Amino acid sequence: MKELAYLNKYFAQYKGRFLLGIVFIAISNYFRVWQPQIIRYSLDLVIENVTLYNLYDGFEVKDQLLERIGSILFFFMLLVISFAFLMGFFMFFMRQTLIVMSRLIEYDLRNDIYTHYEKLTLAFYKRNNTGDLMARITEDVNHVRMYLGPAVMYSINLVILFTMVIYSMVQVSPILTFYSLIPLPILSISIYYVTSIINTKSARIQAQLSVLNSLSQEVYSGIRVVKSYGQEKAMGDFFKTETEDFKSKSLELAKINAFFRPLMLFLIGVSTIITIYVGGILVMSGEVSAGNIAEFVIYINMLAWPVTSIGWVASIIQRAAASQKRINDFLKTEPDVLIDNKIPKTPIEGSIEFKDVSFVYPDTGIKALENISFKLEKGQKMAIIGRTGSGKTTLADLLLRMYDVSAGQILIDGIPIQGHNLAHLRETIAYVPQDVFLFSDSIYNNIAFGQTKADKSEIRAYAKHAAVYEDIMNLPEQFDTVIGERGVTLSGGQKQRVSIARALVKQPDILLLDDCLSAVDTKTEAKITGYLNTACADKTTVIITHRLYAALQFDKIIVLTDGKITEVGTHNELIQNKGYYYEMYENQRLEEIEPQ
Repeated sequence: MKELAYLNKYFAQYKGRFLLGIVFIAISNYFRVWQPQIIRYSLDLVIENVTLYNLYDGFEVKDQLLERIGSILFFFMLLVISFAFLMGFFMFFMRQTLIVMSRLIEYDLRNDIYTHYEKLTLAFYKRNNTGDLMARITEDVNHVRMYLGPAVMYSINLVILFTMVIYSMVQVSPILTFYSLIPLPILSISIYYVTSIINTKSARIQAQLSVLNSLSQEVYSGIRVVKSYGQEKAMGDFFKTETEDFKSKSLELAKINAFFRPLMLFLIGVSTIITIYVGGILVMSGEVSAGNIAEFVIYINMLAWPVTSIGWVASIIQRAAASQKRINDFLKTEPDVLIDNKIPKTPIEGSIEFKDVSFVYPDTGIKALENISFKLEKGQKMAIIGRTGSGKTTLADLLLRMYDVSAGQILIDGIPIQGHNLAHLRETIAYVPQDVFLFSDSIYNNIAFGQTKADKSEIRAYAKHAAVYEDIMNLPEQFDTVIGERGVTLSGGQKQRVSIARALVKQPDILLLDDCLSAVDTKTEAKITGYLNTACADKTTVIITHRLYAALQFDKIIVLTDGKITEVGTHNELIQNKGYYYEMYENQRLEEIEPQ
């Protein structure tokens, strides 16, 4: 229960429903416990009146006695039906309070997990796969809800019913009560042993379910690669192996549960037999009546489902504990980037300065940047050039504060980046990543994601600035075309340009482009760079690239090699240095000349 203690705050939040549910359980069981007593009264009266009926054999009063017996039985029948109706009536409200409470807590818990996921940094998502994240917010939350609803409800019902029933039984005969409940210690030992096994097996099942979710998600996301390499059968066989493992673990748990329930029913049956045997002896000695035996048998069978459900409830609790532990592991994870939401939002002009910045990835220990220093004034354009793995994208991540620097300092408008309100900082930066991500939604909504308040005319205008307007108009439903998961229905160049439009519509103070023109042709590139030169002249622009754009005039160009700045200057200065930049420029110039 240690892991499930996290949920106590939700019980406190819905304490009104919770306490009301307990009241309804108590009232429902009160009317339930009265039914065996009414049956005992009616049976004893019937036996007594039948004896009298036989004594008056041959007398006229015999018919009157028969009518009296019928009236008594009819009255008690109405009484039993009335109590059964009242029991069901309050049971309905019991479920309306406790089960509805569990659904409300499920809603809150799922939202809390999702909100926490959003706060966590890139390092967390690199350490954990998507399938596991999905399993915890779906399957694990479902298991926890079963504890919050049915398990809690049946546990409270069991305690209240046991208390009322045993009190009523002791009032009749302590001896008969003792013998009737002899199998209960055996039941308790069985529960303790079986639930420990259930706990272990449930944890293994949940872990394997995460593996299945992760595998499925990877295959569906990478279906193009799977199909192009003809590896459908190999992936299918691998998935089948993992599902076999899941099936065997689930069957092991099912076998434990299958053994447990018959054991409960057997022990209840033993209690019934003991009750009838000992009760018969006590009737013969005159200590109890025949009606008391019927009353006890009903009591024992009344306890049959609650007692039998102990195993089921124990299984739910153990599985919920295993699931909540997995949820708690993530909820206890703190973001690597410390966020202070109390920092006021200050206007950002757009000047950027790196002072001896070094960065080591926290999860891998790889040193990505070392002693990086440069300054960029508002409205200036800078190109970051370098080979793959030189640390270019890491610079972009640090500017967005996806990570905090390991050493040194980043200043925005002369203020350390940690001194800016993080949400506001990211609102003022438009980022087009190298790995373009589009949502499974309409093109209109994908562009509007950059600025949700933008109207249709603005969306169309920025689509033109990104040179993707004509492509969109040629689609069947134009801007209302749903582009599929990750933009699968668009080409690489179209996805890049939609992503650029999404960034531009944001009207940012800082524009950050990470190799976002690699999949467009020369003509389209000229349109986009032309817009960047004119309309974005007052925007601080950082372009990370593997190629040079002749149409763009950069105020500063830096060349990164193994996380260090090896060259810095303007185009003419770097050409004169005849280093990596010069070599890259010459190779590109030759490639452009060759087709001619």
